[in-house]
Amino acid sequence: MRAFVVSIMLGTSFFSSVDASAYQVKSGGDTTVAQTGGNAFSLPANNLPMMKQLDFSVGNSFFRNPWVKAPSTTDARDGLGPLFNTNGCQNCHIKDGRGHPPETSDNNAVSMLVRLSVPAMSAQQQRDLIRYGVIPEPTYGDQLQDFALADRKPEGQIAITYQYEHRRFADGSVIELRKPEVSIKALGYGPMADNVQLSARIAPPMIGLGLLESIPNQTLLKWQDPDDIDGDGISGRVNRVWDIEKQATVIGRFGWKAGQPSLMQQNAAAFNGDIGLTSRLFPSENCMPVQTVCQQMPNGGVPEVSDKILKFVEFYSQHLGVPARRNSNQPLVQQGQKLFSTAGCDGCHKPSVQTGIRDDLPSLSQQTISPYSDLLLHDMGDGLADHRSEFLASGREWRTPPLWGLGYTNEVNGHSYFLHDGRARNLMEAIVWHGGEAREAQQAVLHFNAQQREALIAFLNSL
Repeated sequence: MRAFVVSIMLGTSFFSSVDASAYQVKSGGDTTVAQTGGNAFSLPANNLPMMKQLDFSVGNSFFRNPWVKAPSTTDARDGLGPLFNTNGCQNCHIKDGRGHPPETSDNNAVSMLVRLSVPAMSAQQQRDLIRYGVIPEPTYGDQLQDFALADRKPEGQIAITYQYEHRRFADGSVIELRKPEVSIKALGYGPMADNVQLSARIAPPMIGLGLLESIPNQTLLKWQDPDDIDGDGISGRVNRVWDIEKQATVIGRFGWKAGQPSLMQQNAAAFNGDIGLTSRLFPSENCMPVQTVCQQMPNGGVPEVSDKILKFVEFYSQHLGVPARRNSNQPLVQQGQKLFSTAGCDGCHKPSVQTGIRDDLPSLSQQTISPYSDLLLHDMGDGLADHRSEFLASGREWRTPPLWGLGYTNEVNGHSYFLHDGRARNLMEAIVWHGGEAREAQQAVLHFNAQQREALIAFLNSL
């Protein structure tokens, strides 16, 4: 609770002496928090009333604390597995921050998972794509669970190796890139389909998600340009996904391919796929029909995650504050910001937008924010392609990830792995991996000299 009070006490005075426009420094508008170090991503929105911080704290407890095997005296948190990736949300979103790939072949992949699917071959499967987004692998479903309860077998073990290549800047400098090759070993329930599609994903940061949810649909539709009518080479588009509560197809916002429409559904899907917990939105265990282990094991109630818990976790994930920008007045940072724009990076990484009116969530309402994202799908080229579609997103398309908080990654998580699978070991590697619609921006950066590259990274680290 002490951290919450510090956030409120620093609220206005922290920003009053900053000589810059509000949106440049207060990345999350009035929700922006003044915090550095390992807890920079874990504070409630700065404008969240004290009475509402209790709801935030309760949601935090269900996000942070582990779930256990049923039956248990801890009946509010039992029902884990029997197949799962982790026993708690915080294990993937470490300190509410960014996950990472295994450091060595011997490490488990707790903060990274592997999506599975097969191509849609029949007319029925094509129709299923509209409703479910992917066609699950017949034996293992749409996500590999690499852990199981003590007396059960996990689905398999993730193995990652890397292929290395080099790119050259115009000034002769060379950068090494690595590309992961994912395989699954020690399969516990038989062979996978020959045409299985694998896609490794690290957990993204949790900050500012409620603000992203509050950007009006009209804004996203205005930003998209699927036919590149303006001729700038950027043809972003919204994903259209199935909303379980509305029983309708709506705009997707969350996940690496914008495959989830809301934080409520995103959280419920994670409870189900990652921890093996049922809810009103996902009432079935995360076992495929051939995996009878789910029927053999006791559950933690029907459903295992109550609507009350879902609402607390939703509130928590909506109100994690975005930390303030730092060093925005430094000449090197300001030069980097201009180079960011000159290269065309802000064509997708939109620097400023206003949230809509949220009568139910006033702290998130009508905030001018700087997420540096348009939440749209963009073709990122062959280099980043996972060749796995998700609703309308093709195997080459990814949602523009928000950049706010980039400069805090090392402080919060102790690493600097970026992109959907953590292949980039630093920000410059992430930039050079850009292709497709971002190729012109990538080429511009490859022609920057060493000082310009330093300025660009300084700007990104200021966010």
